[in-house]
Amino acid sequence: MNVAQPLHKSERMVWIDAARGFAILGIFVVNIGAFSAPYFLYGGGEDAWPTAVDQATQMLIDIFFQASFYTLFSVLFGFGLQILNERLMVKKIAVKPFLYRRLTILIIFGMVHAFLIWHGDILLSYGIIGLFFVAFIYRSDKTILLWGSLMLGVSVFLYTLMLYNVKAFLGSASTSEINRAEKNYSSDNLSAILGQNLNDWLYSNSVFSYLLLATTLLPLFLFGLYLARKRWLHNPREHRDKLLNGWIISLIVFIVLKMGPHLYGNPVWFSYAQDNIGGTASALFYVFSIALLGQSMLGQKLLRPFSYIGRMSLSNYIFQSLFCFVLFYGVGFGLYGSIRPIQAMGIVVLFYVVQILVSKWWLTKFRYGPLEWIWRSLTYKQKQPLRERE
Repeated sequence: MNVAQPLHKSERMVWIDAARGFAILGIFVVNIGAFSAPYFLYGGGEDAWPTAVDQATQMLIDIFFQASFYTLFSVLFGFGLQILNERLMVKKIAVKPFLYRRLTILIIFGMVHAFLIWHGDILLSYGIIGLFFVAFIYRSDKTILLWGSLMLGVSVFLYTLMLYNVKAFLGSASTSEINRAEKNYSSDNLSAILGQNLNDWLYSNSVFSYLLLATTLLPLFLFGLYLARKRWLHNPREHRDKLLNGWIISLIVFIVLKMGPHLYGNPVWFSYAQDNIGGTASALFYVFSIALLGQSMLGQKLLRPFSYIGRMSLSNYIFQSLFCFVLFYGVGFGLYGSIRPIQAMGIVVLFYVVQILVSKWWLTKFRYGPLEWIWRSLTYKQKQPLRERE
């Protein structure tokens, strides 16, 4: 009987692992701002951080990181599901039940993360929206591109039009919510912290916002599926011309939609298009860049530290949240609301370097990250070998 098995080390594409690791870095850059202060969610950051260096830091984060790395990770998520789909089909194992089980387990991880650690969790959304992705795994390439492009394009156009029509009411900060968040997250009462976390999750995750998220995340999964089918990232040397063309086009859109708005005051009403069209372009630009870079010896050396993180991306993502929970909330060091953006970037660099070193050490002894091992064992319905020599 054929039994599904995880990828062996020799079968992995190092540049894809590096792209995942790079995405985890970018996600951390954005998430630490939302974890350490209420302004990302409720506005008011411009008044709280008026210095030139902090304003410049925020602008650089907005251009190069905001909505560029969860989009990158989303494309890679769809890419990975398609790789898994192909392996299951070769082994003549029922694909849909297997993927549904894998995604259901991810939903459980997401629920724990979202409600017990941080309201900004993305795993729960990945798992839920991924269930709809399964409906596309046997569709043609043309259908996948058409659905992905239409969902993303129509969603962005309609919502941006709506934001433009109410632009006079956008951009105001919610002082009461800011004060409430500062009080509760700074408290040493765990119930108050988790209650505020739930309040913030509900604020961010209405039925309408989930509908918007579905029409932006699902297309990214589909674009990743398409890339996996075309195998451009499997064999970058063979498809170098296609990757270079994609690199140039995505760079142009990246510059126009992510950098361009800052020349005109970065209007709030345009932020949805900036994040979802510009963010998708920047994600593709990054993944094409990494794939091309990974074909040289120097590039491989530069990417190798990121690949350690990428092979343990789930564990490192959750560990970043646990670190921030202890660092910023009152049950830990209580630094909530007291860290400037430029200081936060220093924390990101230091902790990410620690993650690289720990991940490298871990992978010399174990095949998978700890959470990856749990996820795989539950998905394959048998305990997976963990130690490198098992």
